[in-house]
Amino acid sequence: MDASERSHVPRDLSDANDRELLALATAQPATAYRKATERAAQAEASGDTAALVVALRASGLAAKELGLLAEGIGHLERALVLAETSAYAAAQVRMNLVGLLAAQGDTSRAMTEAERAKGILHGEDADRLAANMVCALARAGRITEADVLAAATLPRLRRGADPIALAGMLSNLGLARALRGELNDAERLLHEAHTTSEKNNLGSQTALVRANLAFVASRRGDIPKALRLYEEAEPALTRERAAQCRFDRAETLIQAGLPREARELLLMTVSETVSAGYQCDLGDGLLLLAHAELACGNPEAAVLRAGEAADVFSRQERVGWLHLTEHLLLRARWATGERSAVLLGTARTTADRLADSGWAEAAAEARIIAARLALHLGRPAGALLAPVARTRTHGPAAQRVVAWHATALERQSRGDLRGALAAVWSGLSVLADHADAFAAHDLRARAARVGDDLTGLALRLSRSARELLHADERRRALARRPVAVRPPRDQRRAAALAELRMLSGAHAYATSRGETTRDLTERMAELESSIRAAAHSVSPSGRKPTGALLSLREVSDALGDRALLQYVRIDDALWAVTITNGRARRHELGSYARAARQVGLVHVALRKLTENEHDPDAEHILSQATRRLEDQLIVPLAVEAPELVITPTGSLHALPWSTLPTLSGRPCAVAPSTTAWLRAHTSPNHAASRVVLVAGPGLEHADRETRMLRHVHPAARTLTGPRATAETVRHAMDGARLVHMATHGEFRADNPMFSRVLLADGPLTVHDLEDLSAPPETVVLSACDVGRAGADDALIGMVGVLLALGTRTVVASAAPLRDAASPRFMADLHRLLAEGLSPARALAALPRSPGLLGLTCYGAG
Repeated sequence: MDASERSHVPRDLSDANDRELLALATAQPATAYRKATERAAQAEASGDTAALVVALRASGLAAKELGLLAEGIGHLERALVLAETSAYAAAQVRMNLVGLLAAQGDTSRAMTEAERAKGILHGEDADRLAANMVCALARAGRITEADVLAAATLPRLRRGADPIALAGMLSNLGLARALRGELNDAERLLHEAHTTSEKNNLGSQTALVRANLAFVASRRGDIPKALRLYEEAEPALTRERAAQCRFDRAETLIQAGLPREARELLLMTVSETVSAGYQCDLGDGLLLLAHAELACGNPEAAVLRAGEAADVFSRQERVGWLHLTEHLLLRARWATGERSAVLLGTARTTADRLADSGWAEAAAEARIIAARLALHLGRPAGALLAPVARTRTHGPAAQRVVAWHATALERQSRGDLRGALAAVWSGLSVLADHADAFAAHDLRARAARVGDDLTGLALRLSRSARELLHADERRRALARRPVAVRPPRDQRRAAALAELRMLSGAHAYATSRGETTRDLTERMAELESSIRAAAHSVSPSGRKPTGALLSLREVSDALGDRALLQYVRIDDALWAVTITNGRARRHELGSYARAARQVGLVHVALRKLTENEHDPDAEHILSQATRRLEDQLIVPLAVEAPELVITPTGSLHALPWSTLPTLSGRPCAVAPSTTAWLRAHTSPNHAASRVVLVAGPGLEHADRETRMLRHVHPAARTLTGPRATAETVRHAMDGARLVHMATHGEFRADNPMFSRVLLADGPLTVHDLEDLSAPPETVVLSACDVGRAGADDALIGMVGVLLALGTRTVVASAAPLRDAASPRFMADLHRLLAEGLSPARALAALPRSPGLLGLTCYGAG
């Protein structure tokens, strides 16, 4: 992305009609192109060469905006030939050519044409030429020169009478400052540009400035605001500007931790820029694609894309952007695990080149990589980190986190453990502020991954059970949105969800008949994308601070005679912190990967037993896997408490804990974190007594299960058959004391926020649950797999989001359920709940057949 992508249009001052036509080329290019074509025909017929030159200039500028770059350059080349007899008219054409040649990627010729016009133009034309030179310089990667020229020209434009030129220069200068990391100055200049554009009714220019403000918001780390501004701006932008806006939006998605979505958008947009001839944008798009590949965990693919971008930049002599490509290659080599002295030398050189070219933030990041390499090689890193001290408090959140991480490592290398921990906590505070900017559960979880290295260091530096628990709680809090007041329901998202339900049913019907579903599949993918985008552009309200220190006394008092088992992963090492009788201990438990493999085997066995409860091979696999897990996870802890609170990590969240021999019949509450359990356990019970029973379609025993539950809850609101629609069920859930759903369920591993239960009119997804204003107190989900979750400890799935919204307890299965066994078991469970037993104790009190072993109590217990 560069400032030149927002070039503005210089215009002839000799005639009012000419000025209007040239100005129209930016504001309304399609109209301008039509009028310019008509005027060119009239001028040719009358032999008016001067009028023809102006018409060709307008045609060229409008063609550029419409995506016809080669045609636009052709119009200006013809105008230049016709204007040869007038040095001033030829200079005006060259002034226009600068912007089009820069967009084509020929920045060398663009600057040559600018120099030829520079000594001839005067007044506002000279200022317009300067504005186009700023664009060409920025496209060449000469950011410092662009900034100096823009700053020198701006005072004259402010005194002049050309709002288009003024707004464009303010926008370009604002972007140059943003690229240099001077975000406050950038925002001030862009707000002035926005005011100028709105005051003078410069429609497309106003949209362009809004897109630039989105870029600054993105650099600040305010991703929801940036995505919202991009969405508002893009419809009013012409073809070239819209493509550039999508590039910027893709960069924001990468920063937000959504690189796969960014890659999709970039592939489409790069294809468009190639077809339109925007070669300069092609290089930028390929470099962004390299960033997306790197963020997707594909450093080899990133190197290939960066090489393609470097070829484009070399052909176009855009040396400054070549340095950015070197920066990306440095990051890719670091990501592959290279830690060589050669790479250290490359990092130092790259950092110096970036700094000399004006890329302050990239230079700082290269120096941080160099410092981490030096520390890894046992060399001093203080001198490398000194120039980036400011980075710890300024710039994008991701970079500040990395800078604090490097500082912590440097202090640790000097034996300053207290200073290292202070740096870690400072970095985690930055990360907490960054995560708190997100309302969307999945976006927040991905944002927290920015600090994976830093949180890992915090865990490794912990010297006691108390410190390890505090560090792990801070880590978990970053990934999970705190319970907060939610924004009003988004009606557009609600409509998209309703359409998705309708198409889901049509898709299932078409599939059952063997009919083609391509169009339905594509439309469903579009809807899911729009629903995600709507969720991602929402800023949180009622924010609560993340990561406050946990009070062990408060936890111990709440536990009573229960014991807490919190599992912690540090690389492949698995640890546990236990709290029993007010005392915290930590335990080393061996390999995390070994435990994760056994959890996978448990799921394989449970799936087989759901199909055949007497499968001897499945019984053997389950017996062996659960015994190994118990030996690794439970036996070393020597916890004798009658009831447990378990906070797993990673793949252990998917473990049905009651399958472990010594936990069978022992009440267990499984929670996302100790803080989450404490909040759920201490939250007041609902004053409401409303019970809601739901039976979904296509499930043989759902209606029978619901009828049996009516004997336990005779006053319950029962929704079955066609009455059990997603909107009706969601509305009934709001504020209920107890909700029971007997439905088909599906966990979406590719996008856990679209995990769902099937209702009469289609799926009720996690996104639907987010619209609850008062979540139910207790939810029992008699459905397959809906207890599963994604995004590691963020627990993005149906259970995780219900708990995050404020539901106290959820009973659900992390494995398939055997339908035939469910009605009687669920009736017995509800009888115990009605008698006053807690969900955890009620679940533990009932014997279970193999087809029901996946049922787990989540939350307060």
